[in-house]
Amino acid sequence: MPSPGSFSINSIWYLDVNRLARQSGWAHGIMATYSHFLGIGLLALLLLLAWWRARSATAPARTVAGVLWAAGGTVVAWVVAHFVLKPLIAEKRPYLALPRADHVEVLLTRTHGYSFPSGHATIAGAVLVGLWMARRWLIASLASLLGLLLSFGRVYTGMHYPFDVVGGLAFGAGLVLVLWPLAVPLLTRLDNALLETPLGSLVSSTH
Repeated sequence: MPSPGSFSINSIWYLDVNRLARQSGWAHGIMATYSHFLGIGLLALLLLLAWWRARSATAPARTVAGVLWAAGGTVVAWVVAHFVLKPLIAEKRPYLALPRADHVEVLLTRTHGYSFPSGHATIAGAVLVGLWMARRWLIASLASLLGLLLSFGRVYTGMHYPFDVVGGLAFGAGLVLVLWPLAVPLLTRLDNALLETPLGSLVSSTH
């Protein structure tokens, strides 16, 4: 196996986290479950909670629109990351690219999908920035903790390089942030229009 000096910093950090994973078997079950689907599910629940609370706000239209864009922007970011960026960059998973990959601890099913950017981290970045922008302070704080743990978990379980999750966080956050001035006013107008229809109760509990 090549010496550490022959690896990139990305590979070295990956192997450092992987070494931590091998030494902390007690955490394998929860980290595998959380970084595979539980973390995504909790972030989705936080988005739902943010929407439920926002619909009772004093000025519900723009508040609800912000939360809706946090959710919609997350979907857009994941689609672009998965169907555009991953095939374009075409980076192999670390356990397929590193020498002696059979010595790497991988806690989830090995796939042959591309590695950069991490789809899970893309979702985390989009959700947490969307909630901060929507001014759901407490929920955004919790989402940030859960999202960062999810991103770390993708490296811990052996599925991604550290730069994969950093890139995913940055891309998801950046897309939601850049399109915010366009998306939220459009969703606000849609929200106001819905208030005049039988669907108004879905966007505000005050009408």
